[in-house]
Amino acid sequence: MINMQSLNLNDTIAAIATPCGEGGIGIVRISGKDALLVADKVFSAKSNKKPSTFKSHMVHYGWIMEAKSEKRKAQNEKIIDEVLLTVMRAPRTYTKEDIVEINCHGGMVALKSVLDLVLSCGARLAAPGEFTKRAFLNGRIDLAQAESVLDIIHAKSQEALRVSLRQLKGGLSERINKIRQGLLESLALLEANIEFPDEEIGNIDKDALLGKLNDALDKLNSLIQTSFYGKMMRDGIHVVICGKPNAGKSSLLNAILKEERSIVTPIAGTTRDTVEEFISLKGVPVCLVDTAGLKDASGLIEKEAMSRSRKKIKHADVVLVVFDSSTKLNKDDKKILRQANSDITVAVLNKIDLKKRIEEDVIRRSLPRIVEVSAKKERNIQALEEAIVGLACKRQGSCQDGFFVSNTRHIQALKEAHKLVASAVSSMDNNLLPVELVAQELKDALSGLDEVLGKDSNKDILDKIFSQFCIGK
Repeated sequence: MINMQSLNLNDTIAAIATPCGEGGIGIVRISGKDALLVADKVFSAKSNKKPSTFKSHMVHYGWIMEAKSEKRKAQNEKIIDEVLLTVMRAPRTYTKEDIVEINCHGGMVALKSVLDLVLSCGARLAAPGEFTKRAFLNGRIDLAQAESVLDIIHAKSQEALRVSLRQLKGGLSERINKIRQGLLESLALLEANIEFPDEEIGNIDKDALLGKLNDALDKLNSLIQTSFYGKMMRDGIHVVICGKPNAGKSSLLNAILKEERSIVTPIAGTTRDTVEEFISLKGVPVCLVDTAGLKDASGLIEKEAMSRSRKKIKHADVVLVVFDSSTKLNKDDKKILRQANSDITVAVLNKIDLKKRIEEDVIRRSLPRIVEVSAKKERNIQALEEAIVGLACKRQGSCQDGFFVSNTRHIQALKEAHKLVASAVSSMDNNLLPVELVAQELKDALSGLDEVLGKDSNKDILDKIFSQFCIGK
């Protein structure tokens, strides 16, 4: 991890802001007080004007050159790339500093050549997340909004992206600030009592105080309740497909993915290792895991395959147990039924395009959730997808008015604040603690909320958060 405490945040920084590899366009971003001076040294505009004279938020055509010359045609060998350059003047920028973005051709040689020249002309290579950290330190966004930038980059579904964008606009911050305001008002009432110890808090004041604290508890609890759904939307749910050999597990995976991802043959035991693929089902990110057929292992390879399959099942959010509905239950099926966790399992009766011979009533006694499909004919796959998402959402809870908390750091801080406020309510209601100690509990709760917003964050926390970003963001 780069220690950002050792970096001078007054430096002008630069980095490649687009992914590595070949592409049509690549961007070199420069931010800081000398961004325009650096641009003057490297950019030759077709208009012959300097970037430092450009109006803000305008795009200009020209060349990145190692040396400037009025006789540009005689200096062609010094041209590094043909580019579009955009000047964005403070404070109406991502970092609230002067920013210059150079749109180059997307090859790594061109991008690196432009970046090297920019660095040689006075800029410093940006640390991971340093552009976003400057946006936070310069007051354009709070810490919760800064972390939502990372959530946007890592979003695995449209729903996760939508909520991350909402948080970037300040959705979480607005809710936490309302809770903070209620706690601050409560703390003011308590500290007034501390300042005037000869005067006791009357019943009306105590009732009002408890009302404010209980309101804060309700709001905190509502946010915490959304975290179960939030973690699901952020990290995805793990859906493990299991069953006896040749039940149609790999065919089912291919049917859900709508592509030939797993090898399918009539030979039992074709799948020896787990196969994993991410997909979005009904807006929920899902990691589908196809496993080796469960049976009594007879060799080292089969034993290892069984071990890996059972390990995946143990950590699954949802398990799909696939049965061949064209055959009667055998000992492998019955063993799987005995070991299945009905709370997280959907029984999938496959091959309904063939004559049905399976004892469905036996399955239903152990696994009440049953979906009949034909993986080969791709029949009822949508019903199975709805069952997967329905079970996952039922287990994970739901979000209120389209908003949820997904960041682990935020969830921990909210739970700790809830614990402290609940203790303060109990102490006030039952006269358990002196007013001074109750006030301290509220101060500690406020401190935790402030850490979410970055109002009271130590440098180690900031370093840890921003080191997760890529360089250039």
